[in-house]
Amino acid sequence: MNKRITIAGLGWLGNAFASTLMNLGYTVKGSVTDASKAQELTGRGIAAYPIVLTEAGVTGKIDTLLSDTDVLAIMIPPGLRRNTGANYALKMAHFLHEIENASVQKVILVSSTSVYDDGQGHVTEKDVPKPQSNAAKQLYDVEQIFFNTPAFETTIVRFGGLFGGSRNPVRFLAGRTGLSNGNAPVNMIHREDCIGILLSIIQKDAFGHIFNAVSPQHPTKRDYYTAQAEKLDLAAPQYEEEGDVIFKKVDSTSINEVLGYKFKVAL
Repeated sequence: MNKRITIAGLGWLGNAFASTLMNLGYTVKGSVTDASKAQELTGRGIAAYPIVLTEAGVTGKIDTLLSDTDVLAIMIPPGLRRNTGANYALKMAHFLHEIENASVQKVILVSSTSVYDDGQGHVTEKDVPKPQSNAAKQLYDVEQIFFNTPAFETTIVRFGGLFGGSRNPVRFLAGRTGLSNGNAPVNMIHREDCIGILLSIIQKDAFGHIFNAVSPQHPTKRDYYTAQAEKLDLAAPQYEEEGDVIFKKVDSTSINEVLGYKFKVAL
């Protein structure tokens, strides 16, 4: 069961996930937005199709992408941090319509812990997100429409800040001064654990769930990024001394209870 996996969004995470699945004997195909990238991936053995989501609809061979699929993993970056005014929720509503018309029965929707507001404090899956920004509200809206459709079963995975390989967020912070909230906890997860959790959902047929996928360690931003800067021989970011801390600390009760998953990479 669940041996034919389609990945919508063969990016930094999707590509690595596809390679892991193929090594385990799964049949994998996926989508990218660029035709030349699709050709490159197909040459490496991953059947890839150029699919583009717009506010007007979905372009590309969407029927081919969604056919012969046991599990669809959606890893499409919202692109909301660039403040382009794009309507991510509308794009995903068009995509949802296409999936509902296909024979897909099980979906993993990759979301983000940013659906929780920074002032929500300590949260688990039992806490209802209270998004405040436009980007967070759109993410939560997309979660809701996918989770509540009767056409298929959806599991939502809210990843924390992603790192692994050459990706380390401290590279964007190195040498910066006057940063705020240095005593707030970080909510991070390594790509290896992202893949492990996604694989566990498929193998355990764990659909109809919401998972917060964040490392159980939560050092402060100041301590974590200072240590990471030292490892990479970069100038450590400097945080202002502050009194009250506005924070969210995202933990999971479901990762262990439902999946029995143990994190591999500590912070």
